[in-house]
Amino acid sequence: MKQKENIIVVGSANTDIVIGVERFPKPGETLAGHGFLTNRGGKGANQAMAAARLGGSVAFVGKVGNDDYGRQTIEALNDEGIDTRYMLTTDETHSGVAVITIDGHGENSIIVDGGANMQLSAADIEAAEEVFRDAAIVLLQLETPVDALTAAARLAHRHGAYVVLNPAPAPKSPLPEALLSHVDLLIPNQTEAELFCGYAVDSMDTAAKAISDLREKGIRQTIITMGGHGAVVGIEAEHVAAYPTTVVDTTAAGDTFCGALCSALVRGSSLKEAADFACRAASVTVSRMGAQQAMPRLEEIEAMSL
Repeated sequence: MKQKENIIVVGSANTDIVIGVERFPKPGETLAGHGFLTNRGGKGANQAMAAARLGGSVAFVGKVGNDDYGRQTIEALNDEGIDTRYMLTTDETHSGVAVITIDGHGENSIIVDGGANMQLSAADIEAAEEVFRDAAIVLLQLETPVDALTAAARLAHRHGAYVVLNPAPAPKSPLPEALLSHVDLLIPNQTEAELFCGYAVDSMDTAAKAISDLREKGIRQTIITMGGHGAVVGIEAEHVAAYPTTVVDTTAAGDTFCGALCSALVRGSSLKEAADFACRAASVTVSRMGAQQAMPRLEEIEAMSL
């Protein structure tokens, strides 16, 4: 990785509408909820926020609607020092929205209407080429059109950046070789890894096998996140343990992991060291309600290692 510090996140920005329930409702059932909140979200914005709070110099490339949710999203990112000059606003549709329910065990169920996120185009990305020139890492997810992500990955490699893809939400069809050929690091969870490999990734052994099989398919490096079991990292399939915590809300745990990992990599950490830092950060996020508001700051994670 070249000696630059900038992280470019290309992806989605949503407003999360969150409510807690004791258990998820059955079809046709109405339950009493509690703990309503409105939170900034979207995988792209979440990962940008995590990276910025954890010491990264971050720019965000995405699209929001010309509405209150869009304006509030840009303001929230600006407040964290994230460069939003390359965020676009459209009058053609609304900003992205996610409706999230969280059960008594901290598990979540999410419905997303992508809105303006789904209008981000390859042409939009190419028009933002300037921001890619100083990028050390370009971080991508799958809540925006694949054509835009492919254009971003190509631009990243053109300018010597390291491309990280978090293939979430799990893709419903195979990702194109035009995108995967530019990916330096893939970060799937167990479900996403199973879609790539065709078998359950439910143990450290199967995670190691998945990483090996993905390398044979041309994926250079992989980290598989294993929820409460931590992560399996890189060609050597090294295990990084999760940090013990009381789980309140798993929303944005994976996004925190990805943003934290990139912030550690640009500071010169090895892949395993960065994964350990990311596991620590994710353990804090899941101990709190919400997405971006639950994400820790660098001083909190540094204090954990004392």
